[in-house]
Amino acid sequence: MVNESLAIGDTVRAKVVDIKKFGAFVELENKEEGFVHISKISKKYVKEISDFLSVGQEVEGKIIGKTKDGKYELSLKENSDELVDESVNNTQNFEKKLSQYLKESDKKISEYRKHLDKKRNIRKR
Repeated sequence: MVNESLAIGDTVRAKVVDIKKFGAFVELENKEEGFVHISKISKKYVKEISDFLSVGQEVEGKIIGKTKDGKYELSLKENSDELVDESVNNTQNFEKKLSQYLKESDKKISEYRKHLDKKRNIRKR
């Protein structure tokens, strides 16, 4: 997308030109400057930006606004559909593990109660 009028919500390709503690500066395809704040890099917790981005890396992001100095603000996490799929899988895995845990717990509790009843010499009617 190489045009002069970029609008909020447009998806653009950019190249990382500099990384700071608080975000990454990028150059858009149309040679305009952009900025990605550390909170807009990933849906996961970002401690070090260098774990997610490197200088020279090509990224695709969504324009979410413009800074006071005229740079475009981008969000990379708005554009990451694979993370959404991953979270759905994680939720399904969690539900499966939780169900298995509850079944095993019920079985163990039942066995423990039988053991206590035997120890106390209690008979079921």
